[in-house]
Amino acid sequence: MKSRYRMFAGYNAWCNERLYDAAATLSDPDYRADRGAFFKSVHGTLNHILVADRIWMMRFTGVGEQPPGLDVILHDDFEALRTARRTQDTLISRYIDRLSDDDLARPFRYRTVTNPQTIEQPLAPALDHFFNHQTHHRGQAHALLSSVLGNDATPSFDLIVYQRQTGQGGIRKAD
Repeated sequence: MKSRYRMFAGYNAWCNERLYDAAATLSDPDYRADRGAFFKSVHGTLNHILVADRIWMMRFTGVGEQPPGLDVILHDDFEALRTARRTQDTLISRYIDRLSDDDLARPFRYRTVTNPQTIEQPLAPALDHFFNHQTHHRGQAHALLSSVLGNDATPSFDLIVYQRQTGQGGIRKAD
């Protein structure tokens, strides 16, 4: 089961590099424009993904600071945000590498942000949410990028593309 989370951590970092490469081609007004997404802009969405990752990693590890809200702008500068994203992806991969299958089955307790309450569940389903949340909001960022750059200039984030490029997920050519 741990190999699945290693794959998701690698996929996460791969997608984020592709996402930031595409976002870097936007003009600053296009990058910051409110396009009606939940976090308004590409800039707001990228910041939210990092905010949520920090919240969850603090829950998982007990290390880090709690961002003050889900829509906070952690980094107004794109390059600073990209550097923070890369650092976070490294921390995620290192955390996953340290887990055992027993850890994945153990109960995990955390406090929610928006309607404060204490929740307990096994770690594995919490990790499922963690990685799915990133995918969900990257999809929103992808739609925003596609509306500005066009489909041909927006990279694929398909998991199968990642698996084919890296050999993750047990994939191999059967020629």
